[in-house]
Amino acid sequence: MRGLPTVALAPSRLAESVLLAQVASLFATIRAATLADGAVAMVFGAVMYWQLRNPLVLVWMALHLGQNLRLPLLTAYFRDPEAASRSPFWARLYSREVLINSSVWGLAPLMFLPAGNLSLTSLMMLVMMGICASGALSVAPLKQALFCYVVPMMLGLTVALALHADVISLFLAACGAGFLGMTLTFAAQQHRMLTEALVTRFEKEALAEQLRAQVAATQRISEEKTRFLSAASHDLRQPLHAIALFGAVLEKDLVGHASGTHAARLMRAVNALGKSLDSMLDVSRLDAGLVTPVLGAVPLQPLFQSINHVFSARASEKDLQLRLRSSPLWVRSDMQLLQRLLSNLVDNALKYTVSGGVLVLARQRGEEIWIDVRDTGIGIAPEQMERIFEEFYQVDNPGRDRAYGLGIGLSIVQRLSRLLGHAVQVQSRPGRGSRFRVVLPRAEPTAAATSWSPDTSGRFFVPARRLPRRVLIVDDENDIREAMLAVLQSYSVEASAVADETQAETELAQAIAGGRPYEALLCDYRLAGGADGLSAGQRLQRRFGPTLALLLITGETAPERLQRVRDSRVPVLFKPVGAKTLMQALADCAAG
Repeated sequence: MRGLPTVALAPSRLAESVLLAQVASLFATIRAATLADGAVAMVFGAVMYWQLRNPLVLVWMALHLGQNLRLPLLTAYFRDPEAASRSPFWARLYSREVLINSSVWGLAPLMFLPAGNLSLTSLMMLVMMGICASGALSVAPLKQALFCYVVPMMLGLTVALALHADVISLFLAACGAGFLGMTLTFAAQQHRMLTEALVTRFEKEALAEQLRAQVAATQRISEEKTRFLSAASHDLRQPLHAIALFGAVLEKDLVGHASGTHAARLMRAVNALGKSLDSMLDVSRLDAGLVTPVLGAVPLQPLFQSINHVFSARASEKDLQLRLRSSPLWVRSDMQLLQRLLSNLVDNALKYTVSGGVLVLARQRGEEIWIDVRDTGIGIAPEQMERIFEEFYQVDNPGRDRAYGLGIGLSIVQRLSRLLGHAVQVQSRPGRGSRFRVVLPRAEPTAAATSWSPDTSGRFFVPARRLPRRVLIVDDENDIREAMLAVLQSYSVEASAVADETQAETELAQAIAGGRPYEALLCDYRLAGGADGLSAGQRLQRRFGPTLALLLITGETAPERLQRVRDSRVPVLFKPVGAKTLMQALADCAAG
């Protein structure tokens, strides 16, 4: 297990923090410790006076009582609003008061140690050693206070015993000196341990603060990246949307013409760029929580057939084998989202495979179904394994070759796997290939489950439903208005275009007055001057009746705005919109 990285703190700042904690711990028990010390001293003095009738005992008791009456001087610490910044002052004051207290205790044997009375001598040694041992632990956090407390007390006892000069007293003096040395050694070790614990604590707090700052910085960078991608994606989608619509009109008009091939190639390039932008949109939609899985029993056989239909031509172009082993297994998942997840894995495998091929197979393991996507590609080095699911990260593509895409496919795979609850496992050997495994729950076959087949329709839309007769376009960009007008007119749909809500309101009112109302309103999400196209379209729809269908078009990728669109339940198309998609959506609106 890796240890936490060390954090270098300024020595002065660390020392200040440690001293502040030490002083706070000492003063936390000052009242109880002073009262307990005074009580023991009074009981001890009373016993000694009772036995000795020595007036010096009363003098000593008075000295000790006077010393304890200095408690308010110490408790002023709690009333000091700047106590935290004045830790050195309070440390010195505490050490001084401890020195006075210890010195008073050290005077006791010098004033009235009973010569020849072993019982009272033993009692005095027992009391003073007990006070010294217990007090040493309480003052151990502050080294200077430790020496001020232990040395005067035990030194007074040792000297008093040695001055009696008899064998027993000298032996006891030696014992006292040994006790003094052991107490100082043990208490010094306690002081080091406490200090090291405080240093470790403050370093960990500094590390935690540093990590919080790094997390906050990372979050800010992520938010800035999201805003940048949203703005860049929107700005790119606007002209691409116009290009796609104008291109669709040209392609349709040039069918059978010599330039028709060029138009078809133009549209393939536009569609490729659109797919790249759609990948970024998918990331935003998943992050915004706009994708809700509909779980059910999904048969793998038609799903594999669909994937094979999509990627077989591409595999043949690269002279690769693409094999999807037929499977009668069923899994519990979302049909469309699972197809997208597996398609991204197959797409990624084909990108990074130069020779050999890609194999997709499913196996049952208990109540789980394993779907493996294996390739004989370049593989993934161990140090890159943790990064392959990052956005825009690509293995062995430093030159950002467009043939490898944007590096978003596996990021989408990871998001989909979390959304669906399907674990994705990876194994790879550089130069030998990779295996991505999706773990899914098994499902029982059911006749109610739907299946699908690949889209084999032509390039141009043939509506199965009636298109709206009149459509009003609301978009602030002239090129896009012209492009959509051209597409709609090519399908014999009467259309007009305006730039904002005010013009749309006038146009709709005149159309109703003239007996030729509009059936559909095609509105851009972001209008000029920051106007909200969604709100504008909803206001127009409320004013001119529910028979006016509303279709929203947007180039937004910001998660919060996508969430707002979802909550509105207004049908939405994401730029760039192809002619076929646009006409199908209008037909659905007219039917709804």
